[in-house]
Amino acid sequence: MSIMVDKVTYAAGDTLIVNGVSMAIEKGKVLGLLGPNGSGKSSLLRLICRLRQVRSGVITLGDDDVSKLSRATLARRIAFVEQQSATDMQITVRDVVRLGRTPHRGPLSAWTSDDDEAVATALARVDMTERAGQLWHTLSGGERQRVHIARALAQTPSELLLDEPTNHLDIQHQLEILALVSRLGLTSIVALHDLNLAAMFCDQLAVLQKGAVVATGSPAEVLTEDIIAGVFGVRAHVEKSAVHGRPHVQYLIG
Repeated sequence: MSIMVDKVTYAAGDTLIVNGVSMAIEKGKVLGLLGPNGSGKSSLLRLICRLRQVRSGVITLGDDDVSKLSRATLARRIAFVEQQSATDMQITVRDVVRLGRTPHRGPLSAWTSDDDEAVATALARVDMTERAGQLWHTLSGGERQRVHIARALAQTPSELLLDEPTNHLDIQHQLEILALVSRLGLTSIVALHDLNLAAMFCDQLAVLQKGAVVATGSPAEVLTEDIIAGVFGVRAHVEKSAVHGRPHVQYLIG
């Protein structure tokens, strides 16, 4: 397994946020993390990349306990794409992506040809090479998110975490971003709200409710009418899509 979460618990003060979560994701696969607001999805992602400290339990990357890795080693191994951020700074797309090289460089290190190659490769993988000199603030929402992913790829990680990468994007850009992630070949965990997008682009799904895992498995195993009703509080009809062969959720009103 590439990422293993074993009985992990996290609390903010007296409030339990992540409650005994266990899950595993195979190398090179995409796992979709689903659940209502406040179910612990974002907190779990931050625990995996050690932006939060677990109260109990163990998280491993391959054979390595995350808590035993140095910050620099962890940053070279795992990249985290948070929800969209804004800046008023006059910086170019290339400048943003260059930030992804920070874990590989010391405070006094000179910029190298390896750094240039990593940045160029990352831009190419998200189809933003021709926009490299464009100012960040002139990009569309979908383009900015692609640059966020390019910055993460410039870290040359083996694991990629994304927190609501399609948030506030139109449907075209949602499809483009998730298709991109699914093609990267990296071990990825993606927190999502849209069940149909999760079914289309994720190899495995895990559903959280009140900080605990209530279902894991393939999209067909997880996206059932009973689970959707029990976790999300809505009635739905689930059928196999004639287009992509995966589950398609239709929500029922009344």
